[in-house]
Amino acid sequence: MKDYFTRVEEARAYLARRLPFTPEILIILGTGLSGIGGRIQALTTIPYPEIPHFPVSTVESHAGELVVGTLSGKRVAAFRGRFHYYEGYSTREITLPLRVMSLLGARILVVSNAAGGLNLDFRPGDLMLIRDHINLIPENPLRGPNREDWGPRFPDLSQAYSARLRHLFRETARELGETIREGVYVAVPGPSLETPAETRFLRLIGADAVGMSTVPEVIVAVHAGMEVLGISVIANVNDPDHFRPILLEEVIAQAQKAESRLTRLMERFIEKL
Repeated sequence: MKDYFTRVEEARAYLARRLPFTPEILIILGTGLSGIGGRIQALTTIPYPEIPHFPVSTVESHAGELVVGTLSGKRVAAFRGRFHYYEGYSTREITLPLRVMSLLGARILVVSNAAGGLNLDFRPGDLMLIRDHINLIPENPLRGPNREDWGPRFPDLSQAYSARLRHLFRETARELGETIREGVYVAVPGPSLETPAETRFLRLIGADAVGMSTVPEVIVAVHAGMEVLGISVIANVNDPDHFRPILLEEVIAQAQKAESRLTRLMERFIEKL
């Protein structure tokens, strides 16, 4: 753990020298959603391999760079491409970049992902505000020694997803004529996709959408005292009683179809913050 704390500090020190300012808002852009990064008036773009101890994304659809600049008049940083437990990283490694940005002063996290729909009222292309989550990834990024200057030993996750930010996003959606779903996101380890029996189980435990990311980052963000907004693009919906194969190409395609809508919403939402 001493080595982990040292790696975080070395990455923080490097970025403190490279960044033009302290970002107020951190955006993590998920599968098929990196286009929002292109709307940022970038002042600095740093590939992950240049940042000490940052993991490297192995997912083809993830760009793998940190973009820092302004969006809707606010100072933002965006991770174009994220890391996953299924890539072989520990949850501490996955969340190291987020931890570094929290120590640099980012106070709001906006995180997006592409997810499989479990709620049969959902349709592919729907946008779902994450109200709560279920963590089925078999590792917690806070496991091990705790640094009290980073956050409390036992952080309260009863309001992990900010009610204030969700209200503001729903208000933004109404203004733009967009329908927004809201529900519970369940994180699974991956990389295999769900069987019909697993899909039925996830629905029974109360999940509306399933994916392989987001929750480790949210746990660390809450630990660090950040406000969190989470959004899932519903890429497909599978009824366990009428199951059809899930194709990754279709997941990415649906996420990309929703990209322009989410970009428009995100820009207006950030303007309102």
